[in-house]
Amino acid sequence: MGGALGDQSGAAERLAHIRAMTAGAFAGEPTGDPAFDALGVVARECGITPAMAEDVIAGFALDADEWRPRGEGDLLRYCYHVAGAVGVMMALVMGVRADDADTLDRACDLGFAFQLANIARDIIEDDAAGRCYLPVDWLVEEDIEPGQHAKPHHRQELADMAARLVALMESHEAAARIGAARLPFRSRWAVLSAARIYGAIGREVRRHGPEAWDRRVFTSKGAKIRHAAAAFCEAAINRPRTLAQMPRWSRRDFSALP
Repeated sequence: MGGALGDQSGAAERLAHIRAMTAGAFAGEPTGDPAFDALGVVARECGITPAMAEDVIAGFALDADEWRPRGEGDLLRYCYHVAGAVGVMMALVMGVRADDADTLDRACDLGFAFQLANIARDIIEDDAAGRCYLPVDWLVEEDIEPGQHAKPHHRQELADMAARLVALMESHEAAARIGAARLPFRSRWAVLSAARIYGAIGREVRRHGPEAWDRRVFTSKGAKIRHAAAAFCEAAINRPRTLAQMPRWSRRDFSALP
C-alpha cells in the first residue's frame, strides 16, 4: 500500500492464482497455503463474504494494471480497495454485525485514513518505483509537468498536495473514531492506537513541508508507546463522538456491498 511495488511482470497470473486460492478458501477446500486456509476459517466464523475479499483483490488489480487516479474520487476508490475494504473485514473480525452498515462505514474510514497517510509519506519512494497516487487533476492544478512531480524544484507544490492528503486523512480519521467507540474495549484501544500512530505520520509529513521527503518519516518506539497510552485513556473514557460534517467519500461510493 503506497510503497515500492517491485517487478509487476506476471501480475495477471498472480491475480488469477490469488482469486483461485481465495475461492477455494471460501469453499472450505484445503488450499495448501496456511494463509488462505486461515482466511477460510475466519471467513466462516466472522461472516466475511467472497465479495468482500474481491473488493480487496481489486486493489491488487489496480496496481498490477499500473493504474493512476484522475481525480480525488479515483484516489479514494484506490484507498477503498487497498485499505478501506480491509477495515470492513477487520470490523467483522472484531465482532461488528454484518448488518451494522454505519459502523462498517466507519471502519472503512479508518482504512482510508491509513492509506492517505501512507501515500503522503511515500510520494518519493512511489515515484522511484514508477508509481504515482496523486490525482492527475491535482498535478494539473499545480502546473506540474507529467512525470516531474518528484523533481526538487516542485517540492513546495508536493508539500501542498501532501497537505491536501493529510486534510482528507484527518476527516476520515475523525469519522473512524465514531465507529471505534462502539467496539469492545480491547478492539477500541487497538484501533485508536493505530489511528493515532498513522495520524501522527501524516501530520509529521505536513509539518515538514517541502523537507518531508529528505528522510523517511516514521514513528519512534517511544512515540508509539505514548500514542498507545493516550489511546488507552481515550478508549477507557469512551465519550460518544459526533461530527458536524462527515467525509465526502465513503465505502458506499466504491462498493456494491450494502
